Amino acid sequence: MTTTLTSATLPSFRTGLINLSHCLKKAAAHAEKRGFSADAYIPLRFAPDMLPFASQIRIACDSAKNGTARASGLEAPRFADDETTFVQLQERIDNTLAWLELVPPDAFDGRETMEITFPVGKNKTRTVAAAVYLRRHALSNFFFHVVVAYSLLRQSGVDLGKTDYMLGAES
Repeated sequence: MTTTLTSATLPSFRTGLINLSHCLKKAAAHAEKRGFSADAYIPLRFAPDMLPFASQIRIACDSAKNGTARASGLEAPRFADDETTFVQLQERIDNTLAWLELVPPDAFDGRETMEITFPVGKNKTRTVAAAVYLRRHALSNFFFHVVVAYSLLRQSGVDLGKTDYMLGAES
């Protein structure tokens, strides 16, 4: 089987989001069992200058959908970035997954050398080939925010382990 940019990227986004959704479901069950609202997780952060849990979910979803859109030439849906509840964060993951399912299986194929300009920080951009963008930026950024979200839940006492992060959809 030949590895294409699409086959190396889209399944990673999908699996990561499915596993992130699994972690959120375990967190909601944990909160219910302990007698508090899962919304208590929303403001969590490791450091005062770090983005909170809700932002980690938003950015993970945006990395998947915007990375896919930029490299494929498709238009990504726009989300309002106004989720204030745990349920809304779960819906954002679900909506991102639903859009990714609409992406054709050959979405990136033949576009590997197409130049993509993307934001890096608040006032800067960078331009690289689509293959480089997907491998070095979109996937790295995606997994960074998925790991931070997982870690915030884990630190908060949610019974999560490597299996949940790696195989959450199958466990």
